[in-house]
Amino acid sequence: MQALTNRAKAVERRKMTFLERIYLWNIIKGMWITFKHMFTKNPTIQYPEKKREFSPVFRGLHVLNRDEEGRERCTACGLCAVACPAEAITMEAAERLPGEENLYREEKYAAKYEINMLRCIFCGLCEEACPKDAIYLSETFAPSNFNRKGFIYGKDNLLIPNPVTAAGDLAKAKGLN
Repeated sequence: MQALTNRAKAVERRKMTFLERIYLWNIIKGMWITFKHMFTKNPTIQYPEKKREFSPVFRGLHVLNRDEEGRERCTACGLCAVACPAEAITMEAAERLPGEENLYREEKYAAKYEINMLRCIFCGLCEEACPKDAIYLSETFAPSNFNRKGFIYGKDNLLIPNPVTAAGDLAKAKGLN
């Protein structure tokens, strides 16, 4: 039978040496690699006792900001939701009622604001798109959870504590305490 191409070569199988037959050389090489690693620095960080230092440009969990008087900065313009490439942000706008001037900064506010952290890619485009500096990405990372609903953060989880009424909670949230 003739081959289609002339590239076919007969493979020569040489006889194995004694060391190759008992795999002694490979066992010694494996033990040497293991022995070398016994004296290298351990890359594991003991998390609860030691905290890993992150890069200065690290982007963590989202935070909804308040102004100096404790009012919500978000005006529900929707630019963060439009800028999000993963479509992780959903919001519903509502109008401020008379007597709620101390709660909301503008006439319009976000009645519902949710971020799905399973979809979020932490790109920071929502932070850049916000004209009121209402949302920013903090230096904390998302905690683990056992169900999917635990990763959908609502306005109650994202809003920082009120600096006027809960100054201690605000310092604790920022990590100053």
